[in-house]
Formats: sequence, C-alpha cells, structure tokens
Amino acid sequence: MNAAIPAYRDWDSLERAFGTPPLSAVFKQRPEDFHVDEILGFEADGNGEHLLLHVEKTGLTTFEAQAMLARHYGVALRDTAFAGMKDKQGVTRQWFSVPARKDSPPETPQLPGLSILGSARNSRKLRRGSHRANRFRIVLRAPAGDRDVIRARIETVAARGVPNYFGAQRFGRDEANVPAALAWFRGESPPARQQRSLLLSAARSYLFNMLLARRVRDGNWDRWIDGDVMALAGTASTFACSRAGVDELQRRLADFDIHATGPLWGKDMPATTGAALALESALATEYAELCDGLAAQGLEQERRPLRVQVSGLQAQFDDDALVLEFSLVRGAYATAVLRELLQPGFA
Repeated sequence: MNAAIPAYRDWDSLERAFGTPPLSAVFKQRPEDFHVDEILGFEADGNGEHLLLHVEKTGLTTFEAQAMLARHYGVALRDTAFAGMKDKQGVTRQWFSVPARKDSPPETPQLPGLSILGSARNSRKLRRGSHRANRFRIVLRAPAGDRDVIRARIETVAARGVPNYFGAQRFGRDEANVPAALAWFRGESPPARQQRSLLLSAARSYLFNMLLARRVRDGNWDRWIDGDVMALAGTASTFACSRAGVDELQRRLADFDIHATGPLWGKDMPATTGAALALESALATEYAELCDGLAAQGLEQERRPLRVQVSGLQAQFDDDALVLEFSLVRGAYATAVLRELLQPGFA
C-alpha cells in the first residue's frame, strides 16, 4: 500500500503536557484492572416500546455484546442500539436498548461474558453519544518511580486537566487506519462499505491530534489564542472568543466552564480566525490529501475541545499497585490521562 503520510506521528510520540511521565507500571494485566461504568445523561421514562439494558461485559467488544443481546431477545440487530463504544479488554458497564416485546425472555443473570444488571422501559431507542460521562477504575500493577513525584503529577492532572487526544485504539491495529484512509482517498484501495466510517473517523482524529500536539508544544492547549472557537463544557455549543472579554475568558477557562477547540475536518473552512485559523490552515496544507479526502466525502466541519477535565481524580497506592479513579465526559479517553502519568509504551 503506497500511502505515505507527511511527517506521520504515532500516538505514543505525541507531545505530553507536563513533561516526561514519572511512573512505570503494568497496564491491563488482568481484565478487572480496567473498569469503566457508563453514566447515562437521562433517566428511563418507564414507558414505551424499548428496553434500556444496563449490561456488564468482559472480553467482548461492544458490537459482539450488541449481537449477543439481539440473539437473546430475538430481534433484528438493526433495531438494537448502544450509547457508547467500550473496550474489549476490561470490565465495562454500559447501556443498550432493544425493542420491548410481550414475549421477551426474562432477564438472564449471565450470558457468556455478559450480564444484564437491570432494565427499564423507555419511549425512545438509545442514540450513540446519549451517555453523559464514564467513570473509570484503573489498577496499575508493579508501579515504579518516586511516589512523591508521582503524587505531584496526579495533583497537576487533577488541577489542569489533560490534552484531549483521541486514543490509540481509534487508529486500529498497528495504526493502519489512517494510511488505509489515505489510500482510499487516492483511489488506490477502496474499502468495504462497512469500513468507511471507521477510516473517516481515524483520519479526522489523526488531524485533530496533530493540531493538538502543536498546541501542546506551544504551551497553549489549555488556554485561548487569538481567533479561537470556544466550547461550553458538557455541551455542543461553541462561540468565538472575540465575543467575550479577556478577563471573562480567563476566568471561565480556569473554572473548566469553557475550552478552546480544534477541528474535526470536513468541507469548507474552520470557523476560527486570526492566529487559530493560521494554525489550522497550516495543518490543511501539510496534510492536504487527508483534508481534501474528508471534504470530498461531504463531512461537515465540527469542533472538539482541546482539553478535558479529569473529574473526581483519586489515587491510592495499595500493596503492589496504584489504583486510579476518575470521570471523563463522553468522547474522552482514559489513555489520554494515563499518558501524562505513565512512561511511553504502556498501551
């Protein structure tokens, strides 16, 4: 496949906000070392034609769990849904929906690798991204490093957040998805239809990570620069930073109420101006084939926060392990937090 990408950067080499991580440890030694609990953004209304299922899975992808639930309830796969994608390697609790039927089987305590923890009727089918956040519990085995320095780094992460990088899993095995997208855009290797969305997401995510890495290198990933588009925390609402006063922007940034954003590339130009637009235009020049390919597929320009708050961060050294607990808004990656703590190569 002839699909070289200019100055390709693998995920592990992207700039870190706080310098060399102080900790080495074993990540995901056992499934129970990575636990995530999906937090819905609403309560089931108790009526309607759909069952919301709270499910715990181990050793299954989200798609595998979805197919298993469709078979168990005797419904078409297309009529099922889930709120968010979750890791295969770990213990994950997440939400699915299936059509409610009069002859639906009773809740099953245990399916292979999957347990149904509870269910409730709802008037609407779940939509992707309808959850609000994810709560993580991560056990890092055999931690090594100066514990005072490690604790200081954890405090820094809690106080400042971390760069909101897309995680390595976004780019596929051996990070092959972005070269595959470029080969597609060049007309060299058209993907199967079911792979196209995956490749488009990988290309957009890569471009976002490249822009964010530049802002981390420049030291303004958690601040605003002239012409930035700001995102209101926890919403899809954005506004131009020129619409607010300097003091107000600084205060709201410090409170994690707003974040500067980067582009999820598509057709037309980004909504930024000034220095922010200059950075994004330079990205479009350097990675012209990726940007043009995404635009040709009709994707709209969107924005993603450059920073993510690490809420409720707790850390406890316990025997031969370090246990971390924290919450992230949907769409953010736990590995973006870990890469500021753990030395390269953990993922």
